[in-house]
Amino acid sequence: MLTEMTGAATEGRGRLLGKSAVITGAAFGIGRATAVLFAREGARLVVTDIQGEPLLALAEELRHSGAQVETVVGDVSVQNDAERMIRAAVDRFGRLDVLVANAGIIPLGDVQEVTATDWDNVMAIDGRGMFLTCRFAIEAMLPTGGGAIVCLSSISGLAGQKRQAAYGPAKFIATGLTKHLAVEWADRGIRVNAVAPGTIRTERVERLPEEPGGSEYLAAVERMHPMGRIGEPAEVASAIVFLASDDASFITGAVLPVDGGYLAQ
Repeated sequence: MLTEMTGAATEGRGRLLGKSAVITGAAFGIGRATAVLFAREGARLVVTDIQGEPLLALAEELRHSGAQVETVVGDVSVQNDAERMIRAAVDRFGRLDVLVANAGIIPLGDVQEVTATDWDNVMAIDGRGMFLTCRFAIEAMLPTGGGAIVCLSSISGLAGQKRQAAYGPAKFIATGLTKHLAVEWADRGIRVNAVAPGTIRTERVERLPEEPGGSEYLAAVERMHPMGRIGEPAEVASAIVFLASDDASFITGAVLPVDGGYLAQ
């Protein structure tokens, strides 16, 4: 429910009022929390995901709260789908101001557990999909004077972690893409930043206790965060709103940890 947002995130301040935004991977987790907060901050939204039913349910909730929302069901790793996601914002709202490149998968395993197929899948979605949506977003932003892109990296895109032999390298792509695009397009009014979440209480993380060794793994991960807990999707969404808003007008090429102090160690 939309009431799941807590704390400062519950009251919008209009930081994205009237801005047209695309959020990929919006049906669950960080993407969903971001869509909820963007709507509260006044954004006009295109929400996308490969899973149609939960995406449409989210859109219906957002519309009931007064938001203008379009949906696109598709796969960010498919070029035509990625282009449709961006084109939907231009067609419906006349422009694109913000892209949140969030769609991704998280296969867990060390280099002997992860298969070549696992590697290809995560690189297709987390890597190629982010590249494609950023590419088409930049194309859409240039005629209107710029915009803001926020990519989803990870602490695994800045430091090594166990059992992330495929996911971690994919998030290094997110970090690198952010920095290179930021430099490439800064003089055309396009800011590109990223957030690097620590372990966040997404649906994927909540399923860990059901897997062999999952409870022990999650407990160990919690201890690795100096705050002694994992994060909430709404906490990452708040950072994304900041980077997407005019409050961050002189920030580009930054990768902002939202990690309870993990990377400060």
